[in-house]
Amino acid sequence: MVNKDISRTFEAVLVRQCAPTLAGMKPGSIFCFHHCSLEVSRQKVCQWNKQLEPFGLTVQILLERPGSGSVIVFVYRHVRLEQMLSDDAYQSFLAEAGYERTNLDGLLEQLAYRLRTQPEFPHEIGVFLGYPLRDVIGFIENHGRNFTCCGFWKSYGDPAEMQVCFACYRRCIQTYVAMFEQGIPIERLAVPA
Repeated sequence: MVNKDISRTFEAVLVRQCAPTLAGMKPGSIFCFHHCSLEVSRQKVCQWNKQLEPFGLTVQILLERPGSGSVIVFVYRHVRLEQMLSDDAYQSFLAEAGYERTNLDGLLEQLAYRLRTQPEFPHEIGVFLGYPLRDVIGFIENHGRNFTCCGFWKSYGDPAEMQVCFACYRRCIQTYVAMFEQGIPIERLAVPA
């Protein structure tokens, strides 16, 4: 049996970091969760994957760090992310980045492998999180500099448009966290696909 405080901590991080994905506003979110037992983290991810599956959401571990007891958890809308990444522009970008043209599960396996083996965080992860392709490419080409605005990521497009987007995400997070803290279960916060 998992300690209730530990369980709440996982859920609280899930809501805070993934609210726009739970709300259907973006296709994916990631967060780092730390616990002294990787088995507890695996159990929590498995539990929430089952509970959120009816809403079209998948919860999986992309990376385990046994030395630190932390995991990187990816929460995503499978159908929406698969549709987005099947677009020719995304396929081209991922192919140029060294990904094989394949289905979403294969792309995620390749991403997880890069997380495990590369010394730097793979910047192409932005496309899996629903960042505009121009922003992911802009970040890579500019080495994170020369952005037009910065919020949930560094943007290289119209700053006014992106500030509206970032404001929507902030409101969503504030609303979801407040509702969760009032006792509304995550299943009621998740918007069906």
